[in-house]
Amino acid sequence: MEQRNLIMAVVASVTILLGWQFLYEQPRVEKEMAARKAAQIEATKNKPVAVPGQKPATSNGQGPTVPSPTPQTMVPSVPGSAAQIPTAPVVGVPVKPSGPSRASILQKAPRVQISSDRLTGSIQLKGGQIDDLVITNYRKTLDASSPAITLLSPTGAKNPYYAQFGWVAGNSSVKLPTTETVWTADRTTLSPKQPLKLSWDNGQGLKFNRTITLDENYMFSVTQVVENNSRKTITLYPYGLVSRTGTPETLGFFILHEGLLGVFNGQLKEVDYDDVQDAKTISQRSKGGWIGITDKYWLTALIPDQKADTQTNFRHNLQLKKDKYQVDYLGDPKVIPAGSSGYVSNQLFAGAKEVKVLDSYEEDLGISRFDLAIDFGWFYFLTKPIFYVLLWFADHIGNFGLAILLLTVLIKLVFFPLANKSYRAMSRLKQLQPKMTKLRDRHKDDKAKMNEAMMKLYKTEKVNPAAGCFPMLVQIPVFFALYKVLFVSIEMRHAPFYGWIQDLSAPDPTSLFTLFGVIPWTPPEFLMIGIWPILMGITMFMQQKLNPAPADPMQAKIFMFLPLMFTFMLARFPAGLVIYWAWNNILSIAQQWVIMRRMGVKVNP
Repeated sequence: MEQRNLIMAVVASVTILLGWQFLYEQPRVEKEMAARKAAQIEATKNKPVAVPGQKPATSNGQGPTVPSPTPQTMVPSVPGSAAQIPTAPVVGVPVKPSGPSRASILQKAPRVQISSDRLTGSIQLKGGQIDDLVITNYRKTLDASSPAITLLSPTGAKNPYYAQFGWVAGNSSVKLPTTETVWTADRTTLSPKQPLKLSWDNGQGLKFNRTITLDENYMFSVTQVVENNSRKTITLYPYGLVSRTGTPETLGFFILHEGLLGVFNGQLKEVDYDDVQDAKTISQRSKGGWIGITDKYWLTALIPDQKADTQTNFRHNLQLKKDKYQVDYLGDPKVIPAGSSGYVSNQLFAGAKEVKVLDSYEEDLGISRFDLAIDFGWFYFLTKPIFYVLLWFADHIGNFGLAILLLTVLIKLVFFPLANKSYRAMSRLKQLQPKMTKLRDRHKDDKAKMNEAMMKLYKTEKVNPAAGCFPMLVQIPVFFALYKVLFVSIEMRHAPFYGWIQDLSAPDPTSLFTLFGVIPWTPPEFLMIGIWPILMGITMFMQQKLNPAPADPMQAKIFMFLPLMFTFMLARFPAGLVIYWAWNNILSIAQQWVIMRRMGVKVNP
């Protein structure tokens, strides 16, 4: 009977994995491939157009002329037109590691400094790019002297990463600001209390103004105004882009997305770096939403006017054998009659993915599903509430580790009726073990009769052998949701507990094989079995001893080996998760012990 249950458990696990693959992953991949194919077919329908400064190859009088796509020009499609509109050229090309340092590059061009409690950096006046940004309230490691997180870097640095806004025209004769344009600034520093105004006159009757503001967190607001003092009506298209050179190192975990992403028409779309490398360009129209590039904890995202229709693109090309990624959007055309002006307002988020901050932007600025920048995963409906409960506890007691312990108690209370039912069922099975052993001995040569006798015993004693498993299955989504909280939320990063646990989002740093620091050597990763994983394994073993043991000696040995296996498996999980599991085991042992005593079941095996 127990062997059949073990086989059924294995089959159920495989069924879940295959079901996930064929019912969710495969349809998602097929849908993305179909979308890419449709985008490629649509792109082939675009007619050739003239190149500025050259004789046009064709002209229909309906759309603007554009340069041919090159490694230095990314081109989003123009809505409602067979032609294309170029974005501004990409600034420079990647340089070799032996090139100039980031600091020396920042000194070459005139800049306006960025200064706030959370961000420092600068805006390059040549081109008006936001290309120098440091997140001052986060550091690379726990060491207080560790450097702060550098998010954006200028062209010419090892891996340029920057944001750019501007206009493109439907008429190539209109002189527009480019990456070579030097803007005039009205001040030397941009801060939350000091907005920055940039201006440039094209000498043909058009004056371009750009006002940039920064809030107390990580949001830039960019308002672009064009004053048309010429004698003719002009049509301009606003754009924004984020460009990143070099493929960053990613964790490669299937539960975490790092790469290009956005929300389009209320739906989240995630594109891995290797996916956009294959597709080259992935385009989509959307009303509102946002588009950006994300790391595990950091995000750079463009937020166009939430009421406007935009054409968005994920792009990839190669420059000097280095990958260049770009996300961009192109807004609806702005028709500006002679003697009037036109404007557009957009936002740029560049900073840490803090849940409360993203939620406030979603609510205050009306940004569609901005919280999905954090990969809360499939169990979003559990993960985010669990995070807020943890955050509430931590805010009131001042420690995320204690908050995890309190959350565990709360979860135990929620599942208390189910757990009681489970423990009563297992206690009843433990009471029946002598009878079950006799039946096995009596029918040891006839498995069919033995199973028949066992089922009759279960029916007579009104015991369901599977009743003890259901509560554990119900709690699996909660466990996985808590794992996601510990793994993806920046609030858990570098959050200390007590003693040697100084980062709940990282594994226990101690190891049994160094005698917890006595022996000065670094063992292989799989031998990094810390104190908390050992405690978790011990509590799991103790809890197992309270349950009825399988009669089959081989199966009993396998089950006895499970705590050791889980100790090795979970040793490199976040310490906060291992603490949760160990504490949950202790509470379960206490609850089960009380129930067994009340039912008169012998506690000691």
